[in-house]
Amino acid sequence: MTSPISPGLSWYEANLPERPSYPQLDGDRQADVVIVGGGFTGLSAAAHLAKAGTNVVLIEAHRLGDGASGRNGGQFGTGQRAWAEEMEAEIGFTRAKALFDLAEEAKAHLLDFAATNGIDIDYRPGQLSVAHKPRYVDIYKKHVDIMGERFDYPHLTFMDQAETARRLGSKSYFGGARDTGTGHINPLKLVVGTARVAAEAGAHLFENTKATGVSNENGKVIVKTPRGTITAAKGLLGVNAYGGDLEPKSAAHVMPIGSFIGATPPLGDDSPVLPGGESVDDSRFVVRYFRRSVDGRLLFGGREIYGVGDPSDIGSGIRRQIAELYPALSDVEITHAWGGYVGITMPRKPFVREVMPNVIYSGGYSGHGVMLSNFMGKLYAEMVAGNRDRLKLMADLKIPAFPGGRRFRAPLLFLALNWYALRDRI
Repeated sequence: MTSPISPGLSWYEANLPERPSYPQLDGDRQADVVIVGGGFTGLSAAAHLAKAGTNVVLIEAHRLGDGASGRNGGQFGTGQRAWAEEMEAEIGFTRAKALFDLAEEAKAHLLDFAATNGIDIDYRPGQLSVAHKPRYVDIYKKHVDIMGERFDYPHLTFMDQAETARRLGSKSYFGGARDTGTGHINPLKLVVGTARVAAEAGAHLFENTKATGVSNENGKVIVKTPRGTITAAKGLLGVNAYGGDLEPKSAAHVMPIGSFIGATPPLGDDSPVLPGGESVDDSRFVVRYFRRSVDGRLLFGGREIYGVGDPSDIGSGIRRQIAELYPALSDVEITHAWGGYVGITMPRKPFVREVMPNVIYSGGYSGHGVMLSNFMGKLYAEMVAGNRDRLKLMADLKIPAFPGGRRFRAPLLFLALNWYALRDRI
């Protein structure tokens, strides 16, 4: 069925063998840690905390996986959202390298967590990052060299136009980088599996339980819901793009962008589309991202809206974008079309802050959250256990608030991002 917060039935949900449900909170609760948000960040934190013996209560306003964690493109990426050399230019080599290494650990941790806990996430290796304009090709070539020589990452190779066309099955791009050190997954399977691990470890998970208020009163974190209040020593807000007006500091720094995906029927083993099974992201500011599923479908994302509001027809917009890259698929059926809301920040870096005493917000992953958000849950659990150093690497990033305040920031963002979308076409 269609999610109450994100439009369309996803291919992930339609093909999930089992999606357990969890009860609604009914009555007051005491906990060591209360977590608001049942996506990757919250569930990962709950699992690690519960395994360490912490009394955890997690609430999700809808069903676990109804937000972006269960509906995204499933791509890992490498490093932070900004390239490592861009981070170095801003914050220096030492911090940039530490943040890159942290993201690489996040990648390894996610795969290890899934394997250790028996979560089948449909992992497939490989990612292609490609240039949609000739002027970007040299930038990719330089990036490959920098990553190998300066950041000790040997898994990137440069692709010329011919190799790019062969690996994509499309002549629409001019070159790029092939990354054999990363890959892509079924994100909803990871949500369901992480929830199972957390529950089996003793975490108390509640669905259809909306937080109506978060505060710190007399040194205690208080989370109010329609049918009960949770009192805890510490709190984590893992709501990302779905926080609304729950907490003002994070709301000022993190904005929702709607991103939409369509699935085709299986294309068959003889299809020229992505014969190596890699995922793809391109150089557009309004990025297009796509990959083949384990049963051979093309999962294609790229249509975006800025702010919260559902498009009237997801599938036709996705089909037009597919046809631009793969003309032979101009009439392809879109069997599933769905969307979700990504939390972005002004500089496209995560927003991790103590937004009130003993309450941490972690979100704003800006489209790079599959591995980072899971790892942030682990780092939050480390912080609760007394090690704040690694979480502090993220918390020290400078993230300005969006201009315009609550009234004007969405219209200003709409104008700015549509200007960049126009630049993608010229």
